[in-house]
Amino acid sequence: MFTMDNLNPNLLGAEYAVRGPIVIRAQQLEEQGKKIIYCNIGNPQALKQKPLTYLRQVISLLEYPKLLSSPDLLKHYPADIVAKASFILEKHPHGTGAYTQSAGIPFIRQAVADFIKKRDGIPADRDHIILTDGASKGVQAAILALLKSTDDGFMIPIPQYPLYSASIKLYGARQIGYYLDESNRWQLNEKILTESIEKAKADGINPVALAVINPGNPTGAVLSYDNLVMIIQFTKRHNLAIFTDEVYQENIYGEGLKFFSIAKVMHDQNETSVPLFSFHSVSKGFLGECGHRGGYMEIRNVPDNVMAQFIKLQSISLCANVDGQIATYLMVSPPQPGDASYQLYSEERSNILSDLKNKAQILGEGLSRIKGMFVDVPEGAMYAFVRFELPHAAGVSVEGMTAEQRSDYEARRDSDYCMALLEETGICVVPGSGFGQQPGTLHFRTTFLPPRDEIEALVEKMKSFHENYVKRIA
Repeated sequence: MFTMDNLNPNLLGAEYAVRGPIVIRAQQLEEQGKKIIYCNIGNPQALKQKPLTYLRQVISLLEYPKLLSSPDLLKHYPADIVAKASFILEKHPHGTGAYTQSAGIPFIRQAVADFIKKRDGIPADRDHIILTDGASKGVQAAILALLKSTDDGFMIPIPQYPLYSASIKLYGARQIGYYLDESNRWQLNEKILTESIEKAKADGINPVALAVINPGNPTGAVLSYDNLVMIIQFTKRHNLAIFTDEVYQENIYGEGLKFFSIAKVMHDQNETSVPLFSFHSVSKGFLGECGHRGGYMEIRNVPDNVMAQFIKLQSISLCANVDGQIATYLMVSPPQPGDASYQLYSEERSNILSDLKNKAQILGEGLSRIKGMFVDVPEGAMYAFVRFELPHAAGVSVEGMTAEQRSDYEARRDSDYCMALLEETGICVVPGSGFGQQPGTLHFRTTFLPPRDEIEALVEKMKSFHENYVKRIA
């Protein structure tokens, strides 16, 4: 009989908290008629964010090219949209139903290179860009390609996005967690990085890469230029590659803050020896096109024969999906001033980003006023990582617990809290233990993607729930 014993133990050990048991329970409650406020995952259009007209109009013409020969139907499309669709079909006449080159459609890879050059003011090479099914597939490809031994380790931030811990476990690698500095706006701390890598080496782990998420998931932090310089210097000293997850680069809300790519900082520092893998996606920012699974991986500071191996790895899956490649092209080549679609595009973009900024402020300020909760207004991305305090139940002492027992105990506490929150209020968030957290602390991650009225309701419900829960368990 086929049982769990027949499965890969690495699969059994992989955890993905953002779609874990609390989310499964939320779906059950929703089927029973309970109103659920889903704050567990960054899935904008599932939470009522409207798709950009520009992107959907172009893709509709490409999916059904006969529209381009129908004057009556084309009058509903701005002229630049028609021209863009015609250009894409001219460059890629096979349409959306055929495989592409393994690394992606060449003119789209060039458009990504042009986007990077314009964004950062630095050179970018089309031949070092691979189009991927979202950023996730790029991250997994980089982990797989760099993994030579089960003793190889990847440094990932704690708290982290579970893609990293789950993929590392799935591929049989070793996880090296480094804590982000919560007291310093979740920046990376060189002392903590050094302690983490030294401990890993003492444990027989061979560190090969450092992962950075900027802006942060789940923290919402925006890393400073100086912090990025430190990261580059640290990786150079320790002979590490860098994975930089930059999918939230458009989501900057803090006053005076700016996104800096590690590629730009490397160029400014004349650093050419540290291998860099940069990831971007159409799923976040203001597009929110999660379902199209589009993105790219840019690879710097590796020779051409190494780059060829990454393209070979991509070819094993033939290519990224074509609609996702096109969505990526539309992300990096938006309408320009003077185009008929430019005004609507600009208004939609501005409205989405302004709404996210306002909801981040409502959430951050509202939750920070609750006694026993601690969070700053998120500076970027789509999340807040909220710290909360709970009393220990009568008769429970953590003093005699081992580190493992303490970790299990804290994980139960934040999971029980989040499950009770769901059952009593319909608010679905993810326990901090699913992302990792400092021992002795409790957190949950929430998005601020739901509509404004739901975010306002969340703050009020959270206050009442937290006060009652604390009284109940004390």
